[in-house]
This record gives sequence, structure tokens and C-alpha cells, in this order.
Amino acid sequence: MLKLFRLVICLIGAVAALQSCSLKKNTAATRRYQAFITRYNIYYNGDEHFRETLQEMEKDYNDDYTTILYPHPAEAKGQPKTPQPKGDFTRSIEKAQKAIQLRSIKKRPAKKSDNSSPEYKAWLKREEYNPFLHNAWLMMGRSQYFNGDFAGAAATFYYIQRHFKWLPETVTEAQLWQARSYVAFDWTNEAETILKRIKPEELTSKKLKELYAFVEADIAVRRKDYAQAIEPIKQAIKYADGTQKARLQFLLGQCLRREGRNAEAYAIFKKAAASSSATYRAKLNARIAQSEVFAGKQIDSEVKSLLRMTRYDRNKKYLDQIYYAAGNLYLSVGDTAKAIENYVLANEKSERNGIEKAINNVTLGQLYFDRGRYDLAQPCMAEAIPQLPETYPNFSTLKLRSDLLDELAVYAGNVALQDSLLTLSQKPEAEQLKIINKIIDNLKKKEAAEAEEQALADFEAKRDDSEATNTGGNANAPQQFQMSNKDDSWYFYNTSVVAQGRTQFQRRWGSRKLEDDWRRKNKASFSFNEFESTGNDTAASTEGNAPGAEAPTPEGNAEEDKAAAERASDPHYPEYYLSQIPKTEEQKATAHDVIQEGLYSMGLILKDKLEDFPAARRQWSRLLKDYPDNAYRLDVYYNLFIVYERLEQKAEANIWRQRLIEEFPESKYGIALQNPDYIQNLRDMPAAQQELYDKSYTAYLANDNATVHEAYAEMMRRYPVSETMPKFMFLHALAYVTERKPEEFNATLKEMLERYPDTDLSPITSAWLKGMARGRKLQEGDGNSRSMFWDTRLSTDSIEGDAAAQEAEFIFDPKAEHYLALVYPTDHINANELLYGIARHNFNTFVVKDFDLEQMTFGPLGMLIVKGFANKADTERYRTILGQSQLFVLPADVTPIIIAKRNFDQLISKGHSFEEYFNAEAEANATAVEEQVITPTNQATNNDSEE
Repeated sequence: MLKLFRLVICLIGAVAALQSCSLKKNTAATRRYQAFITRYNIYYNGDEHFRETLQEMEKDYNDDYTTILYPHPAEAKGQPKTPQPKGDFTRSIEKAQKAIQLRSIKKRPAKKSDNSSPEYKAWLKREEYNPFLHNAWLMMGRSQYFNGDFAGAAATFYYIQRHFKWLPETVTEAQLWQARSYVAFDWTNEAETILKRIKPEELTSKKLKELYAFVEADIAVRRKDYAQAIEPIKQAIKYADGTQKARLQFLLGQCLRREGRNAEAYAIFKKAAASSSATYRAKLNARIAQSEVFAGKQIDSEVKSLLRMTRYDRNKKYLDQIYYAAGNLYLSVGDTAKAIENYVLANEKSERNGIEKAINNVTLGQLYFDRGRYDLAQPCMAEAIPQLPETYPNFSTLKLRSDLLDELAVYAGNVALQDSLLTLSQKPEAEQLKIINKIIDNLKKKEAAEAEEQALADFEAKRDDSEATNTGGNANAPQQFQMSNKDDSWYFYNTSVVAQGRTQFQRRWGSRKLEDDWRRKNKASFSFNEFESTGNDTAASTEGNAPGAEAPTPEGNAEEDKAAAERASDPHYPEYYLSQIPKTEEQKATAHDVIQEGLYSMGLILKDKLEDFPAARRQWSRLLKDYPDNAYRLDVYYNLFIVYERLEQKAEANIWRQRLIEEFPESKYGIALQNPDYIQNLRDMPAAQQELYDKSYTAYLANDNATVHEAYAEMMRRYPVSETMPKFMFLHALAYVTERKPEEFNATLKEMLERYPDTDLSPITSAWLKGMARGRKLQEGDGNSRSMFWDTRLSTDSIEGDAAAQEAEFIFDPKAEHYLALVYPTDHINANELLYGIARHNFNTFVVKDFDLEQMTFGPLGMLIVKGFANKADTERYRTILGQSQLFVLPADVTPIIIAKRNFDQLISKGHSFEEYFNAEAEANATAVEEQVITPTNQATNNDSEE
């Protein structure tokens, strides 16, 4: 009974104690009690979860060692395209929120009348009296940060600074975390401002010093100011531990490397590789990074150390990185052959085919490029570029080089192939067979290895399918199959036929870039055969065998011939390779032609598109040395002259200038270079030729043909290689129209197409010449202005058949839908300004109605089509309003033409001209007037007769 009484008394005391510690009261006892409960109940669980999750995040994150590391994995959450770290801190956030909601003491304590000190007054003004609750706020802010909610974290830490001012260390910590949150979403200036406000004496603990150094380093890394980042990273390393310390060591090595401090970088990478807390992947990448900054001369021990790593199974998926590191070491001492050998091995051993292989390919491709092996560099760069991020160093340069390698590789492959074939052609057949058999053996080994890998992959796939079936997989799922490669399969599936066709093509023409009109140097959409007839076409077509007739089959065993043909098309037989070796003088001459074309074209691409002048000179030097009488000498001389002028090597430039003048005095370059002021003229050319063209164009419109011809002659004398030369030739030709000189007109246009086949004037010029060849006569018209523009065919050469030669069928119906065509000369009117002016006029003048605008260009004639008119009267009203507009004045050179939609479609689809439309319109108008005159007369006559 006594024990029961004591138990009741204890319960009553406990209840009384709990009531005295209620949140509604603020006493020393309640503050101690709430702090105790907050710390060892709610906060403890959240803090334990926070520490465990953070440790897992730092340990398991897969850093991208090919780029600058994030100082902490959490920052990757601000970049969704990068590998994302594990870890969810939501539980810690919830625990912090719960502690704040349940254990916050907002009620102020009872005021003591005998205490009026400033400290006591400040204490009474606090907003929180739970002495431990600020830790819950800090935990919530940190958890938000590591969860990737950087904005939310910054707001939380700002709240802490405002509401816990009596805790200076807590305020400083909150400021540093706020700055760190700002850095995470690239507010580096704001973060730096916060750091500047923090005084050194405020960093009173190891935790604050570590955090300050980390934020300072993070700002510098974000700004890519690696020199500024080095010292703060070193300070942060002193305070860090575990995996995070190894990460910061690697980051420090990267910064040192980018500042050229390779010896220091090597030492710090070595520390990172030896770190006991680092993951194996981190250690391996640190070891790889050492090879990239190795500055010693004796690499044997380093290479052996790396290659020993290839023996262990755990390194199987990292073999590409190990061989890449070995290649780096050989490259550091200038042994490019060994470096290339290891880089090639790295590609072959790669299993992941990720960013590491891409970097290896870039390095290998650069080496091949520097050695002039563009055919080998192209596949390396083409495979690497799509896998590299745009932030990769010199990405734009690498991308440009890769794009141009697609062109260079074609010519480089031709040169390499023909060189090897010509070399083989000089060897005895026995030696040829020895080399060929070695190639065949390597091919068979490669195919055997690939077959073994494929068989293993098939076995694993079948095993996986079997396991899926045994575990409830869908037995009715469709089975995969592979198309067998039979002799009767479609061409592109028959590898033997494809190989045979490729071999025969390359044997005759060399490797070619995939493009239309590959065989033609002039790839414009015309043929000069269309402009003239010889009269021998019929005879030529009847020569030789009749159409469809088969060539006589030589006598012999058909089966043997078939077998020999199959062996000649199969790379597993010597006949395949022997058939490619040039034997006759004609075949050797073809091989030399392919080499010459390749050397010239490579030099041109390197000079014009990459501005790699030394590489261009190497190609042309070999061309001139091996083939002194090559067909490209004129262009090579001129380009070498330009190269040396740009390099300001006047003596060398003068040598090539003299050679060009002496050997090609009548050429356009020879004529141009005879002028001693040629280079200065080139510098002055843009302004001078524009002035000359304006003068020529004005003279043309004024029918001053003599001045037009003089301007053309002056251009030929001063700037014969100008890109604007086609425009002068075009005016020069058109001036012959009103002079009624069709022969001169045709000759000038033909010369223009020969010299400049790819200009925007080529289609219209080609069309005119075709028309002349079909017997069309020159029309003098109403002066040059009308001849030049209104006779322009409104289409290109793509019109099928003789549609352009058909007579146009125009129907003039004023009730039909109409367009307003604003026609102008492209040389004198800015199309964009005209479009802007009309659009502005429409917007400000017509509130409800909307009009569509379409721009079109046909050689010298440009058009802005205004659409949206119901009939001709509607269009005329718009034209009247436009003429009275105060916002936009139509330029004098712009001619507005009202035309029915059907008639306009006729012009475009059939390739007719405005000249034809004007003639048809005039005839229609004349007919209408005639009807108006005749009809009243007839009516009057009838009336008279009736009377």
C-alpha cells in the first residue's frame, strides 16, 4: 500500500513538472527541458540521417574526371545534364521542421523589475528562447542545400541571420552557407560580397575556417579563375577528410595543371592516388592524370607501372584509360609512334565507349592531323565530337576541324591508297603476295575475334532470354532474326557485290566524297552541251554496238571465269588486292592524277578553311616536287603568293609572283599580278568595286552601254579575281541586248558560267542560254531597265521538260484573288528594310485586316509579295493607301505590280517572265477597249435599222 502511494505521488510530480515545462511558459526549467528534448529526440534522428546520407553522397558519386570536378557533388544537382549524386535529405528537413514547430519558445519570460541592464533588455527582445533550436534551423538549411534546393537554402540561412543575431558564430555560419548556396546557382558576385563582409576574427572555429575556404575556392572555380582557386583549395584540404579530401586534392591538381604548374600537379595527383579514403575509381583517374602532367625524361618505370595494372581483372573495364595514360607518357618525351600505338590500343580495349574514349580519340586524331594523315584522323574526330560537351576546352575549334576532316579525309585517303598501290606495283609479284597474304591473315584474325565476341554476345542473349522465360517471360514474344546474306539478296545487303563495285569504282576514280555530279569539276545545274548542237549526235549514238546488244563473250570456261571474278571481289583472296595494283601505264597515270588532285585539294582546304598555312605548303610542296608539270600549278602559285603575303614574307611571296607571271602571263592571275600595287588594290577592293559597280549599274539603266563595257574592262584590269566579277560580267552581257549583238551576249554568258558556275546568277544565265539555243531572239524592249528585269524568268532550271517554252495562259478576272508584287533590283534595294517598312505600314494602318508577306529572289530581280486581297479593286485600294502613307515611302526603284493569284502562279510554276505578262495584259486591255468601242456602234446601227 505504501509503494502504491509513492507511485501516485511520483506520477503527480511528473505531471506537475511537465505542466511547468509547457511551451506556454518561459522559465529556466522550461528552456532547459525543451532544449534537451529538441536535441536528444527530434534533432538527433535528423542529424544522424543527415550525416549518413551526406557520407553516402560523397563516397558513391561518380565524378566526371575528364572535366573540372565540382568542389562538392551536391553542386551537380544544379546541372541536370551532369551525373547526379545519390542521397535524399527530405527526412532531415522534416525533422528540423518538426523541431521548429513543436519546440519553439516564442513567449517572453516574466520581466524582472530589478534588472534593467542592456543585456537583459536585449535578451527580452529575442524571438526564440529555445537555446538549441538554431541547430534545427541550420540542419534544415544544410539539408535543403544538399537536396539541390539552393534557393530555399539561401532563404533559410538568411532567416537565421535575421532572427539569431545574439549568436554571432551561428550568424557567420549562416552567412557562409548562404554564399555557398549562391555559388551553386552561379550568383558568384553576390557570394563574393558576403565573403567580403566576414572578418577574419569572426572565423572562430575549424568548421567556419573550412567553410570559408571552401566557398572562396568554389567562387574561383565557378569563374574558371584557377590561379585564384589554388590557395583556398589548399586551405580547404587541410580541414577536409575522407572522400571529400581526395576529391579536393584532385581538383587542386586540375587547377595546377591548367596554370601550367605540372610538377606540383603531378605531386598532388600522386597524393590523391595514394589516399586511403578515395575510391578505386578516384585512385585510377588520379594515376591517369599523373601521366598527363609527367615532366620527366625517364618514363620506363612509369610505363611499366601502368602496364602492370592491365593484368588485374578489376581493371578490365579501365584498360582504355590505362593505355591512354601510357600514350600520354610516350607523348611527353616526343615518341609519337609509341604514343599512337597505345592510343590505338586504348580504342580497341574500350568497353564503355564513353567520354574517356572520346578524349582518347581526340588526342589520337590530333596526332594524325599534325602528321598529315587526315584519312586516319577523320574517324577519330567524327566519333569523339558528338560525345564531348560543348564546355570541353577548344570545343569549337575541334568541331570545325572535325567538319573539315570530312572533306580532307577523302583526298588524304586517295593519296595514301594510290601511294601504296604505286609502291606495290614496283615490287616483284612474290613480294606483293607476301604483303597481301599478311593483310589477309590480319583480316581473318580480326574477323575470327569479332565472330567470337558475337558468339559470346549471342550466348549471353540466349541465356538472358531463357532466364526471362523461366521467370515468367512472354513466350509468345516475336523472335529476333538476322537477314542472311545470300547471293540473290538485294544489292546493299550483298557485301560481296558492294565490295566489288567499290573496288572497281576506286580503281578508276579513287575515293570520292558523296555528292551529286561527283565527276564534274563544274557542278552547276547546266551542261554546255545544251547550249549548242554539233550535228554529230546521231552519228555518235549509232557508233559501236546497237542499243541493248551484248558484247561478245570471250571463249573459255564460264565456271572458271565466274570463280575468278568472285575471288577478285573477295578481300580474303590475293586476287582482290592484285586487281587493284596499277599495272599498265594508263592505270598508273590515273593513280598519279588522283594523287595530284588530292594534294592540291587538301592544300586549298587547309589554307582557306583552316588557315593552317604550314600544312597547306607541305601538300603543295610535294605536288610541285613530284609533279612539276601538274595541271594545278597556276592556282598553287597564286595561293602560295597569297600565303606568303599574309605571313609578311615578301621575298618568298615575290618568288611565286615571278614564277606565275613568267609561266602564265596571259592568265587572269598573271595579268593581275603584273600590277605592282596588286596587294594594296586587294585591300582597297571592297569600297572601290562597290563604287565602280554603282557607276556601271547607273550607266546601264541610262542605256549608256559604253560606260558599262568600260567598267567591265576596268574590273578585269584591276580586280580580275574579285567575287563580284560575275555581276559586272552580267551587266556587260546584258548591255549587248539593246545593241543587238547576240553572239557577244552568248559568249559573255558562257564565259561567266565557265568561270563562276556556282553564283546566284547561274540559273537565270543558264536558262537564257538554253532559250537562245532553242532559237529565241533577243528583245530590245524599252531600254536596259526593262530588258534586265522584266525579261527575267521567274524560276530555276529545275522546271521539268519544256514547260518554260510553252505559251503562258493568263486570265484577267478582276473579281479573282489578287496579289501586290513589289518588284525591285536586288543590287539597289535592301530586301529586309523593304520588308520592315511594309510590315510597319500594315501594322499601323490596318487595325483589323492582316496581310501575308513573302520574299522571293530570281537573280537580279527581287520581289516582296503582299497577299490577302479579295479582288483587284481591293488590291488597288491598298496600293493607293500605300502611296499616300506618311510612315513609309516606297523607294523609286520599287515597282508595284497588281497581278491575279492564278497568273502569278503561272509565272512561277512555268518559269515565265513579267515581260510576257505585260504583253498579255496589254493585249487583253486592247481587246477590252476594242469591244467597248465596237459594241456601242453595233447597238446604234441596230437602233437605226429598227427606226
